[in-house]
Amino acid sequence: MGRVWEIPVHDSTRVRDVRVAAEAASAVAGLGQERTAAAALVATELATNLLRHADGGRMVLNLVDGPAGGAPSVQLCSLDRGPGIADVGTALRDGFSTAEGSLGAGLGSCRRLANAFHLYSAAGGGTVAAARVDQEAGRTGAPARDEPPAGGITVALDQAEHSGDSWGWVRSGPLVTLLLADGLGHGAKAAHASTAAVEELRAAAHLPPVEMLRRLHTALRRTRGAAAVVAQLDTERRELRFAGVGNAGARLRTGDTWTSLVSHPGIVGAYFPAHVPLRTMPWHADSLLVLHSDGLPSRWSPPDDHALLAREPTVVAATILRDASSPARPVRDDTSVAVLAPDRRTSSHDSRP
Repeated sequence: MGRVWEIPVHDSTRVRDVRVAAEAASAVAGLGQERTAAAALVATELATNLLRHADGGRMVLNLVDGPAGGAPSVQLCSLDRGPGIADVGTALRDGFSTAEGSLGAGLGSCRRLANAFHLYSAAGGGTVAAARVDQEAGRTGAPARDEPPAGGITVALDQAEHSGDSWGWVRSGPLVTLLLADGLGHGAKAAHASTAAVEELRAAAHLPPVEMLRRLHTALRRTRGAAAVVAQLDTERRELRFAGVGNAGARLRTGDTWTSLVSHPGIVGAYFPAHVPLRTMPWHADSLLVLHSDGLPSRWSPPDDHALLAREPTVVAATILRDASSPARPVRDDTSVAVLAPDRRTSSHDSRP
C-alpha cells in the first residue's frame, strides 16, 4: 500500500492531474470501469472545490484495505486552509454546486458515489474531506457501524510515487489492532518493508503487541527493516495495549488530556531489542489514539477541537497531517498518521444519504 498520489491544486490545470491520478489509483487497485469513473468524478469535484472555494489546497490519494480486508479501495482526501463551509448541510445536498466549471454534481454526489464520504469544516479553519471508493458500489443508507474504527493517511517525501510509511488495522474477536510502520529510508524499498509489516499483521491478528512485533521482526529480515508501533484494543476489557520499536510515536487522548506513548529503540527486521516494554491503559468512550511516523515534528500539538475529534478516524488523521506536519512543500520526509476511535463517530456529515 506504499503507492501515493499527492497533487497540489492551485490552478485549473491540476484538476485534470487529479482526475488522471484517480484513474491511475483505480487501475492499481483493480477497480472496474464503473467504480473508476466514480473515483474520477469524486476527484474532479473535490479538486474543483479546492480552487473555487478555498483558493487551492492539495489532494492525497492512497490505496487502503477494502471492507473486511478485501481487495484494495481508493481513498481520496482533500485538504485546504480556506474559509470553511458556512452551510455544510446545503453543500452536501445532491446536485448542489456553486463552482463554475464543475460537473454540477457537487459534494452531495461525491457522498452518493463513494462508499464512504466524511467531511470536517471549521469557519476560517479550512476543510478536510475524505472519500473511499471500493470495488463495488455501496448500499444507500448503509449503517454507520459498517465503517472501520480506524483510518489513516500517508504522503511521500518530495511527492514521490512511493512512501516508506504504511498503516493497517485488523480485527480478531474482541481485539482490534492498529499498526503503523516506517520503512528504513525512502522510496520503493522502504515501502516494501512497511508493506510487508502490514501484510504480516493480518496473519498475526491474534497475538499480543510484543509477540506481534517479534513476528514482524522475522518477516522483515529480508527487507530494509522498519520502525513499527502496535496498539491493540481489547473491546471486552476496555483496555489498550501499546508497544513499539524504532522512531515512530503515538498520542492517547482521554478526556481533555493527551499522553505520549514512547517506542523502544531498535529496528524491526534488523535490530530487535532484548526487551520491549508493554504499556497497558484503560480505554474509555472518549478515548482516541493517534499513531504517527517521524514525518511529524517531535513536538507537534494535538488538536483540541471536540467537533473534529468526534469525526471519522480518516478525517481526524488527515486534519492532523494538514495542521501538524512540516509547512515545507513538498514535504521533506515520508509522513503517515493513523487514528483509532472507540466507536463509529457519527454526524450528518459522516454518513451516507
